[in-house]
Amino acid sequence: MSAMSVSEAVATRRSVRVFQDKPVPLEVLREILDKARMTPSGCNIQPWQAVVLAGEPLKELQDKMRGQPFQDPPEYDQMTIPGMPEYAPRLHEISANMYSSMGITREDKEARAKFAATNFENFGAPAVLYCYFAREMGGPQWSDMGMWLQTIMLLAREAGLDTCPQESLAFHARIVKDHLGIDDSKYLFFCGLAFGYRDPDAPANNFVRPRLPLDEQVQFRGF
Repeated sequence: MSAMSVSEAVATRRSVRVFQDKPVPLEVLREILDKARMTPSGCNIQPWQAVVLAGEPLKELQDKMRGQPFQDPPEYDQMTIPGMPEYAPRLHEISANMYSSMGITREDKEARAKFAATNFENFGAPAVLYCYFAREMGGPQWSDMGMWLQTIMLLAREAGLDTCPQESLAFHARIVKDHLGIDDSKYLFFCGLAFGYRDPDAPANNFVRPRLPLDEQVQFRGF
């Protein structure tokens, strides 16, 4: 079988929210993460650090988060872009598409909350990467972390796996760090990355994800 092209990996990658009950081999994850070491970073800082959990250690962390209130203050502000309300409709549209695909109305707060809670069960994924970096790191290193995670997600598609990046786990960052033995005073927890095999029939894995037209975001000059 020929390897998946980069274009195919980009086109077929999506945030999977229903995984099959099928384990991910350790050797496959090690190969993906080993290849991802070549991700670029400013000044070759390579700020990313991570722990990957599966099996009982993963279940124990999920149990610790279950039903717990979000930490206060939050690890970082995930939701707001001050003074830029024009971006809000994009969030509302993707959220509406996701819940509508499952037949959950805006008024059904109980069903919405129940599905949101599956974030902290990692949507049934059998393995999860938890990434963090030193608190001294700034904006450029956050960008480096994003490039590393995107590289991992595309390599996962090449390997026949699916993923879901989960900033939501940062709502319980201190619980995560305590479970992983990471010093809260020294490190900032960024997100989780769930690994597994998608349920191809689940509505939550098939709704439309709108993207802006290229010419609304990119200008070409001098050609």
